[in-house]
Amino acid sequence: MRRLLTGLLVVLFLGCVVPSASAVPSPVRTVQISSIRTTDATKGVITVVGTLTPAPANGTRIPLHQWIPSLKRWQEIAHGYSKGTSVTITTVQPGSIRTYRIAVGAQAPYAAALSPTISFKHYVWRGMFKKGVLSVGGAGQPQFNVVPPNEGPRRAEADLLANQGGYVWGEVDSTGCRYSRNWLGNLTDGLVRVSLRSEVKAIASVRMRQETEGWLNSDITGVTRLRLQVDDIRSGYGPYVSIDSLLLCTN
Repeated sequence: MRRLLTGLLVVLFLGCVVPSASAVPSPVRTVQISSIRTTDATKGVITVVGTLTPAPANGTRIPLHQWIPSLKRWQEIAHGYSKGTSVTITTVQPGSIRTYRIAVGAQAPYAAALSPTISFKHYVWRGMFKKGVLSVGGAGQPQFNVVPPNEGPRRAEADLLANQGGYVWGEVDSTGCRYSRNWLGNLTDGLVRVSLRSEVKAIASVRMRQETEGWLNSDITGVTRLRLQVDDIRSGYGPYVSIDSLLLCTN
C-alpha cells in the first residue's frame, strides 16, 4: 500500500512539472521584402528580394502577391525559388503604384507565413502620346501631327510644323510622370527653338541649327500638363521638327 501511494505521488509530481504539448509555442518563420526596385524601366521589370528566416528547403516556391484595388484582393503575379534564406523574384509590369507582399507555404514544423506589405512606385518609359493629346495650338498654320498607331505603335512620334515666323505646340497629361526624354530632328532650313513647358512656363529648351539632331531631356516632377513647343527663330519656310518623345511614368 505504501509503495502504491509513493508511485501515485511521483506521477502527480511529474504531471505538475512537465508542460503539455499544447503549451509549447510553435516555431515561427519570418518573411520580409528586403528590397524592391525597377531594374529595367524600358521593359518594366521589377526585381524583389526577400528574406526567409529560418531558411525553408532549397527550391521552395515563393509567390509574389500584388494588391488589385479594382478586385479588392491579392493576386499572384510572379514567383521565385528560395536559396538559403533568400529569394529573388522578377516580374514585368506596366507603370503603377501598387502594394506587394511575398509568402511561403507551411513546412513542418513551421506554419505558412506572409511578409509585411510594401507600397512601391514603378516608373516605366512610355510614349508621350499613349494617352492622347489634350490640346494643340500655335501661330502660322500650326500642325502637330502624331504618327498614327499602325505606323507608330509606341505612340511616341510626331511631326511639328508651322509657317515662317510661326510656332506650334501640343499638350499631354503628364500626371504621374517624373521625366521627359525627347529625340529631335530639325528638318527645316534654319534655326528653331524646341522647349518643354508646364503649360506656358518654360522648363527646358534647346536651339537647333538647320538639319541637325539633338536631345531635350528634363525632370518634370509635379507637372500635370506638359507642353512641347517648336518656335521659328530664322528659317526660309518655317519650323519643321520630328520628335520621338518618351515619359517616365507610373501610369
